[in-house]
Amino acid sequence: MEDALRVAPPRWALSAFARLRSLWQRWFLWLILAVLVSALLITVVWLAGRHEIEQVQATLDRDTADAVSDLRNGLQRNAQSLRATQASGLDRTHWPEAAASLLREHREWLRLEWRDAALRPLEAVNTPYRMRLIGEESRGPDQSDVALACAAARKLGAPAYSPSHYVPILGGGGVEVMELCVPIDTGGFLVASYSLRDTLIELVGPTLTRGQEVAFTEADGTRLVALGTSRRTGTRVFTSQQLIDLPGAALMLRVDGWRAAPDLFPNVLTALVTAISIALVSVLVLLARDTRRRLRAERDLADALAFRKAMEDSVITGLRARDLQGRITYVNPAFCEMVGFSPEELMAGSGESIEAPYWPTELAHEYQQRQARRLAGGMPPREGFESVFMRKDGTRFPVLIFEAPLINAQRVQTGWMSAFIDVSEQRRVEELSRASQERLQASARLATVGEMASLLSHELTQPLAAIASYATGSLNMLGPHAKGEQAEVAMAVRRIAEQADRAGQVIRSVHDFVRRRDRTREAVAPQALIDAVLPLVRLQARKLGVSIEVALEDGLPKAMCDRTLVEQVLLNLARNGMQAMDTADSATGRILRLRVARVVAVGGPGAEDARRWLEFSVADFGSGISEEVASRLFTPFFTTRADGMGLGLSLCRTVVEQHGGVLMFEPNSPRGTVFRFTLPST
Repeated sequence: MEDALRVAPPRWALSAFARLRSLWQRWFLWLILAVLVSALLITVVWLAGRHEIEQVQATLDRDTADAVSDLRNGLQRNAQSLRATQASGLDRTHWPEAAASLLREHREWLRLEWRDAALRPLEAVNTPYRMRLIGEESRGPDQSDVALACAAARKLGAPAYSPSHYVPILGGGGVEVMELCVPIDTGGFLVASYSLRDTLIELVGPTLTRGQEVAFTEADGTRLVALGTSRRTGTRVFTSQQLIDLPGAALMLRVDGWRAAPDLFPNVLTALVTAISIALVSVLVLLARDTRRRLRAERDLADALAFRKAMEDSVITGLRARDLQGRITYVNPAFCEMVGFSPEELMAGSGESIEAPYWPTELAHEYQQRQARRLAGGMPPREGFESVFMRKDGTRFPVLIFEAPLINAQRVQTGWMSAFIDVSEQRRVEELSRASQERLQASARLATVGEMASLLSHELTQPLAAIASYATGSLNMLGPHAKGEQAEVAMAVRRIAEQADRAGQVIRSVHDFVRRRDRTREAVAPQALIDAVLPLVRLQARKLGVSIEVALEDGLPKAMCDRTLVEQVLLNLARNGMQAMDTADSATGRILRLRVARVVAVGGPGAEDARRWLEFSVADFGSGISEEVASRLFTPFFTTRADGMGLGLSLCRTVVEQHGGVLMFEPNSPRGTVFRFTLPST
């Protein structure tokens, strides 16, 4: 009993031990909680610092992108300014003055040169803002930098740049220079020498902010020129650079930003106490909220699934999922509507055969090979690729396809997800845009032709007036009673005077036509219009062996028209018909038929309207007009003859339509073509 009492610990000792163990467990839990809170605080502070760094870098990247955009826009404006100097023509008398004016507006240019096609300098002007840096003896046709830029400009048909090169300055130092070469339409080149440092100052410098340095560098990082504030001690460097891809050369624009290290611990004690309090409260309510959070998560998951399903059903982009064996596992309504098959037809078809029902028959083998490469692990292009699908009714349409691997929660690929965009409407709009651009270009060329016509009419008026005056004087000298050979000479001189007067009328009509002036129309008999052009038509007909047949209905009314322009239309159509018969297969039966008749109906079925129109027709027995040529027959500048300008039929149709009529053509029987046009009658 005594031994037992001696070995057993006292009750107070057991109680103290229990309290000590409980206290130790409590402190251990507090220690763990403190460690967790400290780790949480450190993580939050670190994430805040990282966020601030990312914001600074993002701002710098945005500033760099803006600077590159401003630089490219400035270079494009400069090239356009240089190209604009040739709009009114280049001459060596006035070009230096125009070049000096440009140099005063562009401080980044050191020198402007006008060179011929062999790169020999014709004229050169230096900037007034610097001492002369570039010597005349170094600017010969064998200068490699200018030769490279002009070779690229000649190849591209557009302005091109040379790689930068170093130009030393007397007394030490130098400048980095880049050459811009602009081809001249009439031959030769305009060369502008850029100072890279002045380019930074003028085109990029205004966009800089305090604490930034901008520089041009080579692709390997070699710095060429720099501009901006220098780095201060105790600051952090943020760098962003972008490639400036210029025709013929490439530069890197690098922007360095200096920023002091962020204050990561503004109020550590307050943050620590707040974090500990939040952590303690969170531990107390963790169990109570766990069940509620699970229920809410399940409800949110169901809502998310419903939302995703509704979103997939509402998008206009077709979606399709395939497993690793190529079977279709999911399609959205947009895809079904796009191809015209139901989801059951698509999924059932993929289970029976590797061919999809929307694959065109002629492309099925190619699509099988592409699908085999995709299932073998081949990655599709990120920018997507185009393909052709077939609807259920057999019609084909182009699609743009984007594909990405399907990854499950265990980061394992389970198939492929594809997005499809029907681009048939986009292709149609692109085709309309292309046709519109072609029409705009044709209109621009027609405007140029109009200016040329105005210039020619102005320049030819005086010679024609002189011819008419000399002819009149010759007739006066021969006298009204000339006989024999003198009478024949008088008749020839009279014809000369008539044709000179006719040429003057044609020139005045063309001038008024291109200037869109109001025309004075008169009542002209159809026979008079035919008789006016027959002498010229018969002159060419005798050369080509063509017979002329003229047929006019009896009792035709007069036509209300501009006589000179209509005569030109008849003459042009007659000449075209005779030239169409000037071939080997039409050596026999070369007949040109001119016919005038009342038209059956123009613009309406009424008899009254029919009596108000006349139809002129010119028929030939040539080789005819093919379908390809017929679709572009009235297009300005389109011609099938090597010496033609392609403006005759286009101007003829314009003249006829200005009179309210219509110009059309159709095949002749048994061969050849018939051109018909209508004019209003009295």
